[in-house]
Amino acid sequence: MRKRFTCMFAAPPRITHLLSTGPHVIQRFFRLLIGPLLLILACALPQAASAADGVEIKRAYVEATDEGYRLSANYGFDLSHGLEDALQYGVVLYFTTSIEFTRPRWYWFDEKAIVARQTISLSYNVLTRQYHVAVIGSVRQSFSSLDDALFLIRRPNRWVVAPRGALKVGETYSVKLSMGLDPNYLPKPFQINALNNNEWRLASDKKTFLYKAE
Repeated sequence: MRKRFTCMFAAPPRITHLLSTGPHVIQRFFRLLIGPLLLILACALPQAASAADGVEIKRAYVEATDEGYRLSANYGFDLSHGLEDALQYGVVLYFTTSIEFTRPRWYWFDEKAIVARQTISLSYNVLTRQYHVAVIGSVRQSFSSLDDALFLIRRPNRWVVAPRGALKVGETYSVKLSMGLDPNYLPKPFQINALNNNEWRLASDKKTFLYKAE
């Protein structure tokens, strides 16, 4: 009878195995299990002001190369606490850069010579504790710290926005550039939150400059 009573209250084998793996594994298990639920709940509540005030385009210029017209740009921004928490709980953040070259025409609407977009993803793997950055459709790079991962997004590789021949040599074009967190890639609950919560709005003003095609 005592043996049967003991078995009734004994932990199932799977739970016993889980407990034997150590407290750090248990903590990680519950983080994976309830983390996203807590995050969604937190996003639904009013948020205080955060450190993320927007994206500053610190430098931007276009240069003609053999591969095409390349954009070289540096951006300044910080992630809010809400975005950092979302990243830690498995939400992938996407940053989209948009660029447009237009040439005025006195007889018609301005000519849109180039319209291009590039999206970079930022994710975190809680098991490997690695941050991953990748241009969509390209090979991703891994980093051990968030600062290193953000450095690549703030100072991206020179991007070929168009091939040679897309612009008329000698003509002057107006270039409009913007960069920021792209809510269109977020899960639906976070898309709604991004519209109503300052912590989730991270974007630059449009920067305009002139470029004479070479």
